[in-house]
Amino acid sequence: MSSEANKKRGDVIKPPFKIIQIELAESGFYKGFNKFMTIASKLLITALALWAAVFPDKALSVLDAASSTLLNHFNVYYVYVVTLFLFFCIVMTMIPAIAKRKLGDADSQPEFSNFSWFSMMFGAGMGIGLMVFSTAEPLWHFGENPEIIGGDVEPHTDEAVRLAFRYAFLHYGLHPWGIYVVTGLALAYFAHRYHLPLTIRSALVPLLGKHLNGYVGHLLDITAIIATLLGIAVTIGYGIKQLIAGISEITGGEWMMTSGIDSVPEATQSALLLALLTVMVLSIVSAATGIGRGIKLLSNLNLSLSCLLLLVFSIFGPLLFLLELYGRASIDYLRVLPAISVEVFEPDTASGQWQEQGTILYWAWWIAFAPFVGLFLARISKGRTIREFIFGAMLAPAAVCFIWITLLGGTAIHLELSGVADKRIIEAPMSAQLFETLGVLLSGSWFIGLAQLVSTLTVVLILTFLITSADSGILVLNTIMTGGGNHADLKHKIIWGMILSAVIAGLLISGDGSLEALQKAMIMGALPFSIVMLLMCCALAKDFICGGLSRRALTK
Repeated sequence: MSSEANKKRGDVIKPPFKIIQIELAESGFYKGFNKFMTIASKLLITALALWAAVFPDKALSVLDAASSTLLNHFNVYYVYVVTLFLFFCIVMTMIPAIAKRKLGDADSQPEFSNFSWFSMMFGAGMGIGLMVFSTAEPLWHFGENPEIIGGDVEPHTDEAVRLAFRYAFLHYGLHPWGIYVVTGLALAYFAHRYHLPLTIRSALVPLLGKHLNGYVGHLLDITAIIATLLGIAVTIGYGIKQLIAGISEITGGEWMMTSGIDSVPEATQSALLLALLTVMVLSIVSAATGIGRGIKLLSNLNLSLSCLLLLVFSIFGPLLFLLELYGRASIDYLRVLPAISVEVFEPDTASGQWQEQGTILYWAWWIAFAPFVGLFLARISKGRTIREFIFGAMLAPAAVCFIWITLLGGTAIHLELSGVADKRIIEAPMSAQLFETLGVLLSGSWFIGLAQLVSTLTVVLILTFLITSADSGILVLNTIMTGGGNHADLKHKIIWGMILSAVIAGLLISGDGSLEALQKAMIMGALPFSIVMLLMCCALAKDFICGGLSRRALTK
């Protein structure tokens, strides 16, 4: 093919640019690391974690007021900016000249098989969240959503099922994966195609050029480091509680659970710390072996166990009800997607409060997680085309999320509708709803001990999801601090694993207030990062329109 034809296809890659120059230590303890970013990140996360752990009530009060104000005043902004990200992704797949471009050199090939690639994406992007919310999310909307609040539909009825899955699909469908894809695509495109460092600052090179060197670039990358560590800490903190709920369900270990507020069972501190120690030791071991071994193998195991769990629900659950539900819910979601994507309720109304605590909170949560997930997606996607990346990282995971939510959440709702569960699932703590569903579903099974066997499988799956979330986070943290490199030695992987462990341990000991405080802090960070994401879209658009980076643009 002629060079002119190649140019038309957008496959000619200009020589690598050295405009991004991240100073790395050449010797000493921090050899290979940017000392400013590494030390500043440690100090900031230590200060924030200590504040949340030592003064949880005060921290929660301050951060709750601040985050509520942001969510309330920027509700319209969040609704439209997240929809814009989704629209941007869809448009890129529809323009052949853009969709066919590779994330890398013209002859580069994917590093991982499709199965491993998808497994790692899914584990990092959702994973442990779906273990908790695949039942909790539709059950929440089954009893509360805008139409129920408005009095048009009765809660916990047949008519409420359609709405329950409409909003569950909204919160776990195309929108969150569109957020991840925008961030991941911008990072992968400029890092792999133009051989720039795999860091947040590289995605803004077309707009800011050499000005990204120094403290401007450091600030962007430190923000990503803090967001990554906070997101992983909060997620693992809540995941650990579900893990203990499952182990307690299997073993009957009374020492693991105690009676909390309003006699609601909650995990004991000793159980929390023991489970955390197990998760983090295994995570550090996995991170130390590298992305091509430990993380890849665990991610493959995750997906395999996930398929096995879904098979159990398909066999023992109300299959005809679930199949019909999946079809109706998917069609309903796609039919109303344009409308609910831009739906905004008045903040001071009951529906507005539901949106603030649901949709807006989710959009902020996914944006806060975007630096971590986006960079991880970019790291494992070299050699893919833009269309392949968007389809693989947005459409496929969203479809699998729908299957998860339908099978697990649909089974739970069916058991409640039929009266078999007798509100046992609805009234259970969120971390225990999945295990209550399994207990009710398999209680009359012909195979004695099947409920305990499947619960054990579920606990193992939760454990592997927790490990992959943590080891992926450790990998991303070291990637940013080494200027996009993969040369962090073992001691730094261990150190950041220990820092992450200490942060989570402090939060778990201090109680739910600390976890909620850091969750609020993470959500507050979503607002400025959403602006960075908008700039990423502009940077990509500029490159697509102008035909590539120019030395003049980079050195301005």
